Amino acid sequence: MADSTNNDLFEREDNDYVTYIASDIKFSGNIHFEKPFIIKGQISGNIDATSDLVVDSGAVVNADISAERVVVRGKVTGNIKCKKVVFVTSTGSVTGDITSAQVVLEPGSSFTGRCTMIK
Repeated sequence: MADSTNNDLFEREDNDYVTYIASDIKFSGNIHFEKPFIIKGQISGNIDATSDLVVDSGAVVNADISAERVVVRGKVTGNIKCKKVVFVTSTGSVTGDITSAQVVLEPGSSFTGRCTMIK
């Protein structure tokens, strides 16, 4: 399990996120954000963040992602680069390379790619 410094990321409720892409939205382009962000819809492009990202169940992301921490409950196709942790839940799927200080793959999750753990 991820260490206790990452627990707040897993305990957040949907209404704790100021910014999100709703489930009925399809977006193509580059996204940059500085506050916690949740994706429920479909994104294609690149995501560059100085905060946390949650790819919710049912979300489909075709993008390279750079963020502090990432939780994947939906589907990501693209490379993920994080400073702290990438957490792929049992409903999550990642096709691409992951580079992060910590990587957590729950039983039932899907991951195809290379994993590089950094200090």
